[in-house]
Amino acid sequence: MATALLVNTLANFLNIYMTLIFVRILLSWFQTADWAAQIMGFLSPITDPYLNLFRSFIPPLGGLDLSPIVAILLLQFVGDALNQLAYAI
Repeated sequence: MATALLVNTLANFLNIYMTLIFVRILLSWFQTADWAAQIMGFLSPITDPYLNLFRSFIPPLGGLDLSPIVAILLLQFVGDALNQLAYAI
């Protein structure tokens, strides 16, 4: 029972973190907006350490940073695996 709760909690955390990364990506399109800069200032220290792991080996293509796509896909894969593990327990 406690293991299932732990796995569900971790899966929910990954979903929330994935949402924060998605919001940060969307806000990067509005860099000149003052309100977006304030939110980005809050989200960047939370999301950048994870995104920087992927930026180190995925170079930007034509000025487009594709590393968040890979980062989100990995989070989604791990989250789905955790959900399947929780249902199996």
